[in-house]
Amino acid sequence: MNAFERRGACPALSAPMQTGDGLLVRLNPVAGGLSPKALIGLSDSAARHGNGIMEVTARGSIQIRGLTMASAGQLAAEVNALGIAVRTGVPVETGPLAGLDAQEIADPRPLAEAIRKAIERTDLTGKLGPKVSVVIDGGGAVRLDTILADIRLVAIEDEGNVKWHLATGGTAITARPLASLDEADACDATLTILQAIAARGSEGRARDLTALFLSEASGPAAPPPERHHPTDSIPIGILSLANDAHAAGIALPFGSMPAERIAKLCSEAAERGAREIRPAPGRTLLFPGLTREACTDLQHAAQILGFVTETADPRLHIAACPGEPACASGRIATRQIAETVASNHAGLLDGSFTLHISGCAKGCAHPATAALTLVGGENGAGLVVDGTAKALPPRYSPRYEAARGLGRVAALAGSARHSNETVAACLARLGDAAITDAFARLGTD
Repeated sequence: MNAFERRGACPALSAPMQTGDGLLVRLNPVAGGLSPKALIGLSDSAARHGNGIMEVTARGSIQIRGLTMASAGQLAAEVNALGIAVRTGVPVETGPLAGLDAQEIADPRPLAEAIRKAIERTDLTGKLGPKVSVVIDGGGAVRLDTILADIRLVAIEDEGNVKWHLATGGTAITARPLASLDEADACDATLTILQAIAARGSEGRARDLTALFLSEASGPAAPPPERHHPTDSIPIGILSLANDAHAAGIALPFGSMPAERIAKLCSEAAERGAREIRPAPGRTLLFPGLTREACTDLQHAAQILGFVTETADPRLHIAACPGEPACASGRIATRQIAETVASNHAGLLDGSFTLHISGCAKGCAHPATAALTLVGGENGAGLVVDGTAKALPPRYSPRYEAARGLGRVAALAGSARHSNETVAACLARLGDAAITDAFARLGTD
């Protein structure tokens, strides 16, 4: 299996991954951000060599889709010509506002750099699987709570000193809490755990390590730091930075936008004084170093272009892949359906669950279980309740009926929902049969 076929790999610029809509590459700028000029150039390159769509992932990486073997090479050459240095090796990730956030407990960059250098002194990069990662969260306005990682280091205050809380194998909620360490010990413990993962082969992950080994590697157990609601991790709005500066956080609906609109947003930002744009978790772009007035103006321009500028936007609670016609594997027009549901049935999207709309059974946009998953197939559009896109839907409706079917589900939930009950809880109470019957019942609108 080569680099163009390996689905478990991370599709770096030098090793694109084959998808249903051509080759995919993922870029993580070394500097953390790009100048407006560089991102405009990258957008133009994506429009020429890909399918014209650019994405920002849930982890804050830039993705370009629809490439061919020839155009991927041309894109790489143009990225180099733009002076965009991309990170390689084991991902050691920090927050997008590291060193700028006024609420930050500690700057995570020195610890991240120490860990990267420690890894470089070993042969770990070639031994670890492509998905193994380290997250270092300095706290502040933009948290990394929802980012999956094999190793999590989160800054905490301990009797006037800064410590790094170590946890393994998950998000802030699911990771196994271990110990609170000073910076040097945190670096040493991280390297020890990575070496143990590497010893298990390319498929090894932190979740495979025993509790006894982890306790010996990290020291005395310590309770985890405070956890935050998932929506608190999406940096949308106007954020306060150090030195009385501000950053505008703007999200891409469903994580993607036409490259030409991203280029236009970059031009609008440059006109308002932006010198840097940082891809961020939650499928967002951050524009730091602006005045509050400039942030407000930029938000207005972004809203006109179709970007998400408010945390109340229902589109934030939908995961939708490119779908038909952008992806050859797509059987339904996922983005069109998502926009219709967000516009007409926002009451369904209360933030208690993620509505997954998948063009095919691969479920690329949301591999995890969802309360509702609309999936395209040979028989039309099917609805999976409390499952993934890979499950077999019990009922189907014609593709053109998909949005209306979800509208009927929204109406059912709206009428059956108790006061103070979330939509997710209501759906769980209603059960599969009632939900799928409402979805596939034709001619009742």
